[in-house]
Amino acid sequence: MLNRRTLFQASTTVGGAVAAFFGGRKAQAKIPGMADVEPRGADRRLERLPTLDVESREDFLTHFRIWVNGDVRKVAEKRGKAIMAAKGLDNRTPMPHDDAVKLLDGDHIIGLSGRAWISAQQLMWKNLQDEFHGNADAYLAEMEAADNAGPGKLELNPDMHMPKYTKHEIHMQPGGYVGDPLGGYVYHYGTNNFWEARNYQDEMHEQLVKGIPVPKDGKIKRILHMGCSSGQLTLRLKELYPDAEVWGVDVGGPMVRYAHMRGVDLGIGANFRQALAEDTGFPDGYFDIVTSFLLFHEVSSEGAEDIIKEGHRLLRPGGVFYSRDQRDWTKLRERTAFSRYQSSWIWRWNHEVWQRDHNSNDYPKMLSSAGFQVANPRGEKAVGNASSELMGTKPA
Repeated sequence: MLNRRTLFQASTTVGGAVAAFFGGRKAQAKIPGMADVEPRGADRRLERLPTLDVESREDFLTHFRIWVNGDVRKVAEKRGKAIMAAKGLDNRTPMPHDDAVKLLDGDHIIGLSGRAWISAQQLMWKNLQDEFHGNADAYLAEMEAADNAGPGKLELNPDMHMPKYTKHEIHMQPGGYVGDPLGGYVYHYGTNNFWEARNYQDEMHEQLVKGIPVPKDGKIKRILHMGCSSGQLTLRLKELYPDAEVWGVDVGGPMVRYAHMRGVDLGIGANFRQALAEDTGFPDGYFDIVTSFLLFHEVSSEGAEDIIKEGHRLLRPGGVFYSRDQRDWTKLRERTAFSRYQSSWIWRWNHEVWQRDHNSNDYPKMLSSAGFQVANPRGEKAVGNASSELMGTKPA
């Protein structure tokens, strides 16, 4: 019997339209079996949330985040500076995170900024989870209907070993990337909130793929996106390079299922595989470009080294390894006591478990040790290890 709540459900043919009660744009649906869940249609690439109530709450929470990240943070930053001055301390003096917490903890304005940010995150996840889990059978049927459909391929690995680090609920997302069968839906709409209403059409990912360096010989036959999550960057890569074989890999089965389903619905032939970035299962020298976005700050230092080694193994001679991630703000001059305080509570409450590992990793050294020729894609001088971009080429 079909168990739709199995975390890594193998590809299955769905009989009947389980989601019929949702209505939707059936005449336009690309997902087989008429299981496409679009009760309110789509705004170009983005399917609207199923009810106006859910969408309006999400819109409120997105703009609440914008306010907290803007005006509230400015007031808290000003308050932190005043506290430091009252203590006779320089606001920009480098210090450990824990020292900044001791100096600023307990202030009601600074505390409000943190509490507002955390509460907004929690409410956002609850709003989305209530919708998707409240109608779970329809959404699971939607993914099942697309599992064996094209134009791209989906490869699930229900028996794969899950390292401990993959199971954390990063960003406070309930179930994380591997523990919630509807995690792809929740993640995609949650990141619309993260991007503060600037990425509803994957426009940020469109710009990101245009900035990915290419091999000097210009040959691009195969591209790998490591840690693809909901597949937005992967799909944009396929659109930019339609003749290339494009793959996205992620440890989260729910993530790649959702990514593949979305590719089917948009008619974009990218391929998705459930696999670890450090153990992808592809042959040696298979890819021309291996890339990632916001991956390394979510893995341990050991995991980062293994991922870079895997990238070197996968690239053909002359191939390019390129990653964009968060900067190591601790090494930039504009770092303040409040920003260190803020980083500490994000590390603690937003479950950014390896953020501090990421800040201390020597990525150029990791690239060199793996056999790459380290390059700076923009030709700019990095501030310490603070560059948000990482690039290496495999010697020809």
